[in-house]
Amino acid sequence: MDYEALFKVTYGMYVITSKTDEKKNGQIANVVFQVVAEPPTIAICINKQNLTHDIIQKSKVFGISVLSQDAPLKLIGLFGFKSGREIDKFKDINHKVGVTGVPLLKDYCIANLEAKVVNAVDVGTHVVFMGEIVNAEVVDEKEPMTYAYYHEIKGGKSPKTAPTYVEERKENKGSGKKKYRCKVCGYIYNPKNGDPDSGVAPGTPFEKLSDNWVCPVCGVGKDEFEEIR
Repeated sequence: MDYEALFKVTYGMYVITSKTDEKKNGQIANVVFQVVAEPPTIAICINKQNLTHDIIQKSKVFGISVLSQDAPLKLIGLFGFKSGREIDKFKDINHKVGVTGVPLLKDYCIANLEAKVVNAVDVGTHVVFMGEIVNAEVVDEKEPMTYAYYHEIKGGKSPKTAPTYVEERKENKGSGKKKYRCKVCGYIYNPKNGDPDSGVAPGTPFEKLSDNWVCPVCGVGKDEFEEIR
């Protein structure tokens, strides 16, 4: 099977949220789609291992914050590579409470939607939750962050619990400067792009990065990176 074909399917970047009386949480997802227009129904795909899955199952509500292109990798790392079982992801995040009680981002998003679960389909490792939209708002007119943009421009990768995760070959194509991969989260430092979020200019080789530089996604140091061969 040629897994490259899957990369031709378009995806976005979203923070899926939910809450119970005891806990609120959110996670990165790239599979969100409208099912029908009337009543307006939307679907999300969530890994069973994730805390957000358990909370949605219990509360029967979820929120969707559509990320903008300027969303920093640190934000994506917080919601995509950290566990809500260990930290409060919303502690330092500017957010509000929606009509369903779910937390919704106020920064780095272009739209927020809220839905009540009307159906759920078990698809093995994941569950597809379908929800009738009960509230929606446009937050900003910026461009949405697609998964292609996150992957190619930001240099980000899918966590292993994502439905689109496919283990990639270790390649370092071309004759340019060497690329390095974070062994913890899979982020690839590409000298061509640099790390603008951290003030690293395009064209900066990995070897020239400050010893204090850390992975913009998961926060580990340079010693946790390996050259892509």
